[in-house]
This record gives sequence, structure tokens and C-alpha cells, in this order.
Amino acid sequence: MKLVPVDTKTTIADLVRDPYPIYQRLRATNPVIKVASVGRILLTKAEDTKRVKDHPEIFSSDDPNTPMKRAFLAHTLMRKDGADHMRERMAMAPAYSAKNIAQHWMPVYEKIADEFIAALPRGETVDLFPALAGPFAARCLGQLLGLRDVSDDDMQRWSQTLIDGAGNFGWAPALFEDSDRANADMDAYMDEVIPRHIADPNPSALCAMITADDPIELSQIRANIKIAIGGGLNEPRDALLTILYGLLTNPEQRDHVVRAGAWGDAFDEGVRWVAPIQVSSRLVTQDTEIRGIALPKGETVMTVQASANHDEEIWPDGHLFDATRTKRPHQAFGNGPHFCQGKHIARRMLSDILLPRLFDRFPDIALCDPTLVRFSGFGFRGALNFPVTLT
Repeated sequence: MKLVPVDTKTTIADLVRDPYPIYQRLRATNPVIKVASVGRILLTKAEDTKRVKDHPEIFSSDDPNTPMKRAFLAHTLMRKDGADHMRERMAMAPAYSAKNIAQHWMPVYEKIADEFIAALPRGETVDLFPALAGPFAARCLGQLLGLRDVSDDDMQRWSQTLIDGAGNFGWAPALFEDSDRANADMDAYMDEVIPRHIADPNPSALCAMITADDPIELSQIRANIKIAIGGGLNEPRDALLTILYGLLTNPEQRDHVVRAGAWGDAFDEGVRWVAPIQVSSRLVTQDTEIRGIALPKGETVMTVQASANHDEEIWPDGHLFDATRTKRPHQAFGNGPHFCQGKHIARRMLSDILLPRLFDRFPDIALCDPTLVRFSGFGFRGALNFPVTLT
């Protein structure tokens, strides 16, 4: 077996700015390579990322060097496997049940979508990141989690602060100082609202966890809510803007999706094209190998689902947005035991509710200038702005 090659040139800033050309090069030349700036062995081929996620007995979620534990001030379910992971995951499961999604959350989300879309000014230029994508995702998530009194601004601030901390692979102290303040705010709010959920049971995730017959520890209830705030807000927010960018820069696809009502296809393609959660870390628990390269026990690998979703062996033109392409499994929501619990609700809130309503009210919505939209992020990626004319 060969020793793992090392890339000393690629910086975190390079990956934040635009990782896709880097991943394309690595898939072709060094699909298993240690990137010194990240401190992890990046896996960029779909076969390899799937194998790692499907075998937690070899590739553990409990990466001791991840910034996530420092950012969340907790050992979260994202860093656990087996029975410990499943117990915490299932504690939130009632809120995400198909029955609750259909009968409770979808009507709530429809009302929220109607309010936001009605407030958008016809005939004007608007940045949809602060006007729609961010607050819509925040409001819906607050309802789902049982944080109904938290403002849209606070939900977004908490989420972005946790994301920045969890993706702080350079271990910048200022980002952890911000996440410490956010953790204190979230803990104080949950301590205040928990008695209300006990007194007035409801379908929210927080209520499901605290009123369970055998509840998990309070520290882990808090950690679960924080994980959902971190990942459950940015996924629909960033997916919405990615889908819109794909549709508005491809008029023929836009016409097809609107005419056929193929919003689910547009959603699936958007999250494949630019995965909101781009990478995940796993600890190697026993000596193994991938592609003939030795991975010794104690090393940390990083599955790059953003790259896996562009793998030429599966998508010859994966760098292009194509809502009409033949469906194939992608890894935007992970796979294996850690498959994203919120995928179905995120898909429905965008493809069943928000996107068709937005195009119905503004059938000629147009990007002001596609070159003005700035995508950014290594661990998590999405558009930072989205100026459109609403007509």
C-alpha cells in the first residue's frame, strides 16, 4: 500500500472561495489526499465517501479533532454512532413523522410562505437572502423545534454562528467566542420555554424530547436542538437560492419546471449541484485502505459529498445544473445511519410550498445580474446574496 499524498498548497480560503475546480482536479489525480491546511484526508470520489458513511465500525463519527464539539459545547449526536446515536436521533423523530409533516407542519409552513411572499414588493429589486430565504427558513424551523417566540433574526444569528464554529477548521478564537455567546443565549431560552412545553404538549421536537417516557439527558436535548438550528436552517435557505440560481440562469429548464410542476426534480438537482453541507469528518478506528492508500488507525478522513455529487463516473456533466437529468442517488443529505433526518420536510417546504407560490406570484422573476451572486463556504456552502427583480 502507498502512503497518503499530502497537498501543502491548497488553503482553506481557496476551498471557501470555490472548491469545485479543486475537487475536479483531485478526483482525476489524487482522490485520496491529505490537505495540510484542513488537517484531514479528503475523499472526493462518490464510491469512497459512501463506503465511509456506510461503515461506522471502521470510520467513526467521533472525530476528537472536529471543531463542532468546541462550537456546540457538547458531544452531539452528529459525533456518535450505534445505540448512542440512535437513541438521541429517535428522541426527535416524532416531530419529523410523516403524519406530523402532512397534518401539522405543512399547513403551518403554507401560512408562513403566504405571509412572506405577500410582503415582497412587485416590480422592485430585492435581495431574496434577507427578504425571503433566511427568515422563511428561520420561521419554519422555529415552529418545528418548539422555539416559537424566537425572532427570525435570532434564529439566523444562532444558526450562522454555530455553522461558522462547526466549520472553523482553522480554529480562529473569535468564531468560538461568538458561538459561546450564542450557546448561552440558546440555553437560557430553552430553560425558560421548557416548562411551557410540559404544560402544553405539542408536536415540536423540543416537546417530544422533554415529554418522552424515557427522556434523554437535558444536556443532550439542548445539543439536539442546537444541531437542528445549525443544520436545519441553512439547508432549506441555501437550497432555495441554489435552485433559483439554477432555474433563473437556465430559461429552458425554468419553463419546463414551471410548466410540468417539476419542483421536486428542481430541489433534488439543486442540492446535488451545490450541497448545503459539503463535507463531514470521520475517525479511522482500525488500519485500513482506500484505493491502495494506507489509512492508519487514528487518522481523520473527510468525506466530501460536494465532490461526490459531481463525480464524473455518475454525472458526466455534474458541474452543470440540469433539473431534467435522469435521477441517480446523490449524497447531499448523507447516507448510512446519519442520513439527514430533515430531508423530507425541507424538500416539501420548498418543492410543495415555497417555490410554486413564488413563481405563481412573480412569473417573470429575474436575476439582476448572475455575476453579482456570491457563493461561499467550505464546510457549508450557499449564496450570500440574491438580487432579483420581482415581476
